[in-house]
Amino acid sequence: MRPALFFGTRLGGPVKSFGKRSLVTPTRLAISYKTVAPRSPLSHTHSTFFSNCLNRPFPFAISNLSGRRFNNHVFILGVATQLFSTTTPALLPPLPLPQHPSTVNPTTAAMNGASSLTPAVRTKRKEPPHGLDARHPKHHRANGDLDTSGGENTPDRPDDSFIEPEYEEFDEKLAALLPAGPDTAEWQETIQRVVRNVVSIRFCQTCSFDTDPALTSEATGFVVDAERGYILTNRHVVGSGPFWGYCVFDNHEEVDAYPVYRDPVHDFGILKFDPKAIKYMPVEALQLRPDLAKVGIEIRVVGNDAGEKLSILSGVISRLDRNAPEYGEGYSDFNTCYYQASAAASGGSSGSPVVDIDGYAVALQAGGRSDGAATDYFLPLDRPLRALKCLQEGKPITRGDIQTQFVLKPFDECRRLGLTPEWEAQVRERFPKETNMLVAEIILPEGPSHKKIEEGDVLIKVNGEMLTQFIRLDDILDFSVGRIVKLLVLRGGDEVEVEVEVGDLHKITPDRFVSVAGGSFHELSYQQARLYGVACKGVYVCEAGGSWRFESSECGWLIQTVDHKKTPDLDTFIDVMKRIPDKSRVVVTYKHLRDLHTLNTTIIFVDRHWAKKMKLAVRNDETGLWDFTNLADPLPPIPPISTKATFIQLEHTSHPAVADLVRSFVHVQCTLPVKLDGFPKNRKWGMGLVVDADKGLVVISRAIVPYDLCDISITIADSIVVEGKLVFLHPLQNYAIIQYDPKLVEAPVLSAKLGTEQISQGASTYFIGYNRIGRIVHAATTVTESFAVTIPANSGAPRYRAVNFDAITVDTSLSGQCGSGVLVAQDGTVQALWLTYLGERSHSTHRDEEYHLGLATPTLLPVLKQIQEGIVPKLRMLPVELRAVQMLQARLMGVSEEWIEKVSVANTAHHQLFMVTKRTCERVEEEEAPALLEGDILLTLNGEMITRISDLDVMYANEFLDAVIVRDCQELKLKLPTVAADDVETNRAISFCGAIIHRPHHAVRQQISKLFSEVYVSARTRGSPAYQYGLAPTNFITHVNNKPTPDLESFLAAVVKIPDNTYFRMRAVTFDSVPWMVTMKKNEHYFPTVELIKDPKEETGWRRVTYEGGGKVVQGEGEDGVLPVPGDAGDMDVDV
Repeated sequence: MRPALFFGTRLGGPVKSFGKRSLVTPTRLAISYKTVAPRSPLSHTHSTFFSNCLNRPFPFAISNLSGRRFNNHVFILGVATQLFSTTTPALLPPLPLPQHPSTVNPTTAAMNGASSLTPAVRTKRKEPPHGLDARHPKHHRANGDLDTSGGENTPDRPDDSFIEPEYEEFDEKLAALLPAGPDTAEWQETIQRVVRNVVSIRFCQTCSFDTDPALTSEATGFVVDAERGYILTNRHVVGSGPFWGYCVFDNHEEVDAYPVYRDPVHDFGILKFDPKAIKYMPVEALQLRPDLAKVGIEIRVVGNDAGEKLSILSGVISRLDRNAPEYGEGYSDFNTCYYQASAAASGGSSGSPVVDIDGYAVALQAGGRSDGAATDYFLPLDRPLRALKCLQEGKPITRGDIQTQFVLKPFDECRRLGLTPEWEAQVRERFPKETNMLVAEIILPEGPSHKKIEEGDVLIKVNGEMLTQFIRLDDILDFSVGRIVKLLVLRGGDEVEVEVEVGDLHKITPDRFVSVAGGSFHELSYQQARLYGVACKGVYVCEAGGSWRFESSECGWLIQTVDHKKTPDLDTFIDVMKRIPDKSRVVVTYKHLRDLHTLNTTIIFVDRHWAKKMKLAVRNDETGLWDFTNLADPLPPIPPISTKATFIQLEHTSHPAVADLVRSFVHVQCTLPVKLDGFPKNRKWGMGLVVDADKGLVVISRAIVPYDLCDISITIADSIVVEGKLVFLHPLQNYAIIQYDPKLVEAPVLSAKLGTEQISQGASTYFIGYNRIGRIVHAATTVTESFAVTIPANSGAPRYRAVNFDAITVDTSLSGQCGSGVLVAQDGTVQALWLTYLGERSHSTHRDEEYHLGLATPTLLPVLKQIQEGIVPKLRMLPVELRAVQMLQARLMGVSEEWIEKVSVANTAHHQLFMVTKRTCERVEEEEAPALLEGDILLTLNGEMITRISDLDVMYANEFLDAVIVRDCQELKLKLPTVAADDVETNRAISFCGAIIHRPHHAVRQQISKLFSEVYVSARTRGSPAYQYGLAPTNFITHVNNKPTPDLESFLAAVVKIPDNTYFRMRAVTFDSVPWMVTMKKNEHYFPTVELIKDPKEETGWRRVTYEGGGKVVQGEGEDGVLPVPGDAGDMDVDV
């Protein structure tokens, strides 16, 4: 033990003696101390620490107590011994003197929670993986999570600024003063008993629900009933929605676990496992002893801290009376007190037992500070113990509430709110140790307490019983569900008695959700209503995807009306949605919980063809699963009819032909229900150019329409909306051609006239484009440059990018503001398309770069002519990426002076040749066939000099090309084979365990030198097995259970045979050629195996096949399964 000599000045307050050891309970205490060896002579004071501790035990054991009164002060002399044990004495560092109150920084300290800056609070889940721009190493287990620290939208909670800020500072100093050393033999024996009962929980919250996002994480729990297999953990671990997970015991035995109870309010939940599944160690239970939690007791937090299998953290309970911490806009506990200690726990310790030296669980680890402070918050075990007993006895766990949030406030603040001296005296006499009372903080509108209790009411009695603690209030309400309780409150000094009916908390906690048209919905929960102080009613969007992706994909929306029909509750919403046909456009009004003053209105396109079923999921506490049922199949779409419209007139243009071009512009929106090919977005829009009004042909950027598994909507004259279909995707030049039915359009649509001559540098032109808000802008300008450009490759997740093309830039600021447009001559001839080019992801902003450049129209003409003639273009191409090189570099690489002179004659504007910088990895390589290699300089193709990118167009129509190249300073003649471009697009995909798998698409083959298999992971879903076990995008799967899977057929055959909820092995290779083995557990209930096959016979162009348990094949959508939830917006975790 470490002794310390101290002097103290006490300004009132008792000194309590416990035999040979005593605790000082000061109201205001000045401590002077000096570290000495036992029995050493007294020394002078060398430091002073002032602590504003209101009836708070000082965490030192005191012996040899003596004192002397002088001028109303008591000087106490004794030897204080640390409550932490240590084997070697160490000097206690001097504590710094506190600042005068007038000099305290208002952002770091506050009196009674008055600070305008609420200290951040951290949760105990593991943090998400960092370095999103780097590929996952094979050993990295990427357990994703969300930062739930309080943000700028966190409501001001006075009590979360900490009623006594000095306590926080003191806890940190105490932790520094008392470093944890080796435990005593007694503690070591206790820890050995405890660790056998502590489990590491690996879990997935498989979809967004209420306050919980879809995620994969780790936490801790401990056995509280070994016979029945009950594990206690946190509610924010169990979650309020679908849960899938397992527990790992100390001896590394693993067992499945599922929730049997999650509290509607308090941060605890109970999991169940099969005790018989643990075969190699005896399973014991920790006894819950909430009565043993005392200020000053030494505790250990035993759990999965920072994701480690086992971590033991020391601490001392310093408070029993702090309000529940707020974690921002996610789940937060309330209407309970929390304990406080300095244990410095971190991610993964959620649900850890807080044990005393006798091995009893005295509290449950829940949260802590996120600003680096070593302060932790523990949940009292009174309510978990009651819930456990109810489960053990087979009784329902009743939970009552009056929809009022109370908080603890000290007597001085209660006096300001109206606590009279008479009542204060009675309360202090009845509860001599208490310093707080319960005060109403939030009263929900339309709730039982509405217009009966008001904010600031000080609670005195409930049913005639005086109380000051949450625990007793919970007891009364839980046993009074459906009954009337009488509350006596003080309101501004006046006594007010009210009668309030106690509601059932379980009824205002959602236990079902419906998924339709890509979104998920349930009724607004008490948690969300309390957080925003709104009435606990309404249809809440828990997953804003598909048709329901409004301004953003964030949650928090409340649906007000759909198709001009009010939707006050979930049943009404379901009834309205059943009656809306597929592909309808309906008006939806909605509000956000943060801004209920604003009614938003939008028009949505109802998608009931990609996800046809309207699924209702209902929680089943017997099985721990959510049971799915199909509520309704979609109604067939209403046949479209022709519509009339007129175009706007472009003003302030000096050339009528330019103004008429507005009749060639259409608005194109592309919605992608499944993400393929590494594309990072679910929805894109831009301006398309009508190139054939009679056939309804429109040209658009591939950054808008990347592949054909999509819905395309074309808006003409800002009035007519028609459905579009994809006709052609150019493999290299970043444009697509789509088509609509011109019979549905009664408007003077104009076919744009495309130029046949290349636009040159310095030429005057007219820029017309769509800006970021979809408005047409125009300006006269000049072509600044036309040059071969290289769009940077996206290293994290390869996706389509244009290669081997000439880009045009112009001298106008509008070019940077517009992602779609045209360059047009005075006679109305379109000289170039202005397109958006998708580039790399920025490492600094984690946003996708987009480049706005011009593409000359002559390159489109051969393809467009074939399509107009009804011919499907069959392009061929050289499988290489080229870069322009100047004559200096060409000379050094072996190009002769004769060829350099020919270049200067062939291209007077740009003296350049092209060098091969990258070869595309082909699926089938012909060993003997000649091919271009990196570093080759291309001179001619079929006898024509190649000095412009447009000269390469000869490759599109030839199976072989006669080439002259320079390689290693030698001139060579080769007969180069071209490759067909009709096999570069994805036509088949498999969704397996939350991963989207298909053949390596063209962008992958452009960036890799070797294909390890034809089974490529393109994306994954949050909360899925793929996310939990680390199967990452850009991985190639080569084997399943040691069986080779060189292609999708063999992979599918292998995985459908795997039984549900069993482990299997997959051998994978990263994009960087590193092989690794992943073990994964299959989950068919939430993540069934689904195959998507391109099929022109289907209405959508794609056919869905679902593989259910036992290899059962279902044509179409299966009964089970949650909506895919977007993955991380990082390079490695492309949204699904």
